Amino acid sequence: MVVATALGWTLGAGAQIDPTHRELVQLGYNQPLEGRGPLAAYAFYYMNRPEFLQRSNLTLRFALAPVYLDSELGIRGALSPNTDLGIGAAGGGFADSYSEVRRGKYERDESFLGHGGGAWSSLYHLFNPADRMPLHGVLRGGVRFSTYNGDSQTADNFEDPDDQISFRVRAGLRLGGSEPVLMPELAAELSVWYDGDFRAKPNRYGFSDDRAVNGAAHLFWARALLNYTPRESRHNFGVSLTAGTSVDADRLGAYRLGGTLPLVAEFPLSLPGYYHQELSAKSFALLNGYYNLPLDAKKRFLANVTGSTAWVDYLEGLAQSGRWNSGVGGGLLLRSPSGQWLVGIGYGYGFNAIRNGDRGAQSLMFLVQFDWGRTRERLFNPDDGVRTRGLDTLLRNIFR
Repeated sequence: MVVATALGWTLGAGAQIDPTHRELVQLGYNQPLEGRGPLAAYAFYYMNRPEFLQRSNLTLRFALAPVYLDSELGIRGALSPNTDLGIGAAGGGFADSYSEVRRGKYERDESFLGHGGGAWSSLYHLFNPADRMPLHGVLRGGVRFSTYNGDSQTADNFEDPDDQISFRVRAGLRLGGSEPVLMPELAAELSVWYDGDFRAKPNRYGFSDDRAVNGAAHLFWARALLNYTPRESRHNFGVSLTAGTSVDADRLGAYRLGGTLPLVAEFPLSLPGYYHQELSAKSFALLNGYYNLPLDAKKRFLANVTGSTAWVDYLEGLAQSGRWNSGVGGGLLLRSPSGQWLVGIGYGYGFNAIRNGDRGAQSLMFLVQFDWGRTRERLFNPDDGVRTRGLDTLLRNIFR
């Protein structure tokens, strides 16, 4: 089963309407080598199309997974030359599912499924149109309906949360930004964010109502990010620092750290070697870094090394000994000469992850990015103008 929560990053993602035409297929999978953790996978088609209607100010963005759809229609200059409007909707299966992980053990009998959908509207304002690095502000409000139910492995005496209607608000400032791709060649960002989740039906659930869904949960976080690729050497490296705190966070609204899937969220909180979303935090500070080193003259093969370390203030009921959690990883990337596809395999080791009372955990990772937009252009509009040679052109560019 493909987990649709991997599309969380696309829910009104970003602080501006994306001006670039994109058609990407993304696949990702994490497999722990010790113990059994929550399923960590995504598979979706992502499209962003400026001038959705010819010569219009409309931009259509959507992401489609097997059981989930997320979309937004952006209207450039809707309120002023520098203020855009976005109208979005999303819904489908498994997007609100919850997996309980406590001190390194996946508590399958305390986990449950969640399905739902919602709609929102957003305002995007550009404060400095004359500057090279844009400063955007975002203000978003929306409503979401979620329904929860256990599956065959949820304990019979575990009571699921009540179905919920929530009202959500996000506000943020972003200087710069990063493209929604696996390996950005150049990106820089400084951003600060607030996210408020106001629940219409606070309630208690679990074993004899031992845990709560709060009436409101407030998240505050900031990120600094840099990705760079020197033109001559084509060495690609990146570093990011993300830190956040919260007020009245609960299990359904806390920060979740762990795993190594770069597009699993708009703000991925990665820790190599750990289960996907293994750690639940009220507050945290996370430092990530990676380096991609070309191995051949044509720079098709790249060796990857990555590292992460985090200070974590755990959510009540999910604490474990030690506030610091760190992990390292490495792998191999293969990309086509034309940039149409990128495949990666990797290994991660979590130094502080708890497994059967000991410290240390391992995992494997598999990633694919396929640029369908560029492929379609080469198939049906080859450079020599002969349509019948499109497939031949594609195959030669992939395998030459």
